[in-house]
Amino acid sequence: MKQTQAFLSTYTADVSGVCSALFELGGMTVMHDASGCNSTYNTHDEPRWYDMDSLVYISGLSELEAVMGDDEKLISDVSDAARQLHPRFIALAGTPIPMITGCDLPAIAREVEGRTKIPSFAVPSNGIGTYVAGAGQALRLYAERFITKAPDKRKNAVNILGATPLDFSVNGCVQSMARRLEEAGFTLQSVFAMGSCFDSIDEAGAAEVNLVVSSVGLPAAKYFQAQFGTPYVIGAPFGDSFSPYVFDALRESIRTGAPADVLGTFAPDAPDTVIVGESVTAKSLAAALAVGYGIGARVICPVEAPDGVLGACDLQLEDEEEIEEALRGARRVIADPLYRRIVPKTSEFYALPHEAFSGRIYRKQIPNLAERV
Repeated sequence: MKQTQAFLSTYTADVSGVCSALFELGGMTVMHDASGCNSTYNTHDEPRWYDMDSLVYISGLSELEAVMGDDEKLISDVSDAARQLHPRFIALAGTPIPMITGCDLPAIAREVEGRTKIPSFAVPSNGIGTYVAGAGQALRLYAERFITKAPDKRKNAVNILGATPLDFSVNGCVQSMARRLEEAGFTLQSVFAMGSCFDSIDEAGAAEVNLVVSSVGLPAAKYFQAQFGTPYVIGAPFGDSFSPYVFDALRESIRTGAPADVLGTFAPDAPDTVIVGESVTAKSLAAALAVGYGIGARVICPVEAPDGVLGACDLQLEDEEEIEEALRGARRVIADPLYRRIVPKTSEFYALPHEAFSGRIYRKQIPNLAERV
């Protein structure tokens, strides 16, 4: 990887993914970084910032504290704030400076919990990975800490895992997916983690099956499978044509108690369309195009992709030159508008803004794919 970009931006960092995943769960999330670095998150990566109360803070790490390894100020500041705010939990998220200095955030979290008696944990972010890693780890750690008891299973109950505005924005897509589930005869247990109350999330073990709508949700899905034996299906119910396949896979998974594959069913033979984006949402869109319009599409995923999601014709690429080369010869390209500069002029370009890539620039143009593809 050349690590240089001429036209493309970077995807949202893992620390912002942590904050986004935990935003609605009632905890206090602290980015351990220099003062002002939180503005990237709250002005570009978080569309809920001005409409919902939050407990997302930055530690205000100074140069002297970083050089001297002074962790006491962080511990004291977080503890004092927590005593006033009474959060449900405290999460510490790392950034590049603490990573370089070797700051032991898990030990700091234990010290904070000892002083405040509030459940505390550290998410191993470093500001270098993408939001997929940060948000995925945050949801898994939350589940491991708070969802440990196995309640009685609720018939046909489903958790939606991996829903954050970074992949689905705030345009009603998550609500539409939930509505489609209920119309198909399922009971919605919870949405991890948008729009659900604490009780429904903390009783997520009652679900008979989990629906992973983005790769962010897969670490939590694997935890639920190990802890409660809950199977999962990977795929987002996009459009009228593809959604029934997702629901059939959920029913099959409930019947067998094993994960069911729905995305692999739609592997194209000779795809002439390329979709650039997060692996699960992009593969779900590709499946919807195949079922609804007979269009074969392959995926280029520029962020972390879980094993088994991408198919034989798909690619996981991060380098701009490699992505540009892979786009050559494509009849159609579906991607965030910022990719237009590297798309061949001979290709048809269809803009699909991605909150985790272009932020708020094209937010009003992000479509609700759960309603219409």
